[in-house]
Amino acid sequence: MWARGVLIELKWIVGLTHVQRGQHNIPDEPCLIIANHQSTWETLAFLVLFPDVAIVAKQELLTIPVFSWFLRKSPMILIDRESGSKAVRKMIDESRAALAQGRSVLVFPEGTRKQATTRIEFKRGVELLYTKLDTVVLPVALNSGLFWEPGRGLKCAGAISVSYLSPIEPGLPGSEFTRRAEQLLEAERVLLVRGGSAVSENQPNQITLEPPLLSEPTSG
Repeated sequence: MWARGVLIELKWIVGLTHVQRGQHNIPDEPCLIIANHQSTWETLAFLVLFPDVAIVAKQELLTIPVFSWFLRKSPMILIDRESGSKAVRKMIDESRAALAQGRSVLVFPEGTRKQATTRIEFKRGVELLYTKLDTVVLPVALNSGLFWEPGRGLKCAGAISVSYLSPIEPGLPGSEFTRRAEQLLEAERVLLVRGGSAVSENQPNQITLEPPLLSEPTSG
């Protein structure tokens, strides 16, 4: 309810909405969702787009008021990125448990937010997840950074595009999975940035919002 309320406020106060494409690609069964990461928007929106998703996030998010309460109650897969191999084992074990409970797992393979124009490159953790979980992967591309830049409170009116791409089946060598997934997401990122840039340049409204509901957490 909280995440949905934030999206409604963004729509009515800022004029920021979203459109979805390729919903037919979403698997019927729980899956591993991988998405590029450009802003705080997707950390909120995925809670609405996939209501029972388990998000792999950094443990520091537990310091954020309201947001941390949701993370604890959901529960999400929170890892300490400084703990190295221990964090990877925890991520794999808790992802397996979430899938067994019928929950999809969401991970941002780039590790942190990137500019909309930055080429997509994965951290190694998602390759290990793919090989260990043996489940279908749903790549999701978006262009949220054109309207809500990472590290800035400024939000612009427009429509964020969320594209669900063709699923990747399990069983590929890890390196082949990474190559294919990066190529899929990068090709779609380029298209979305080109299309979204034309929209954002024609939008006159740029609003900075800093009340508690719309304060910007540092996402994983």
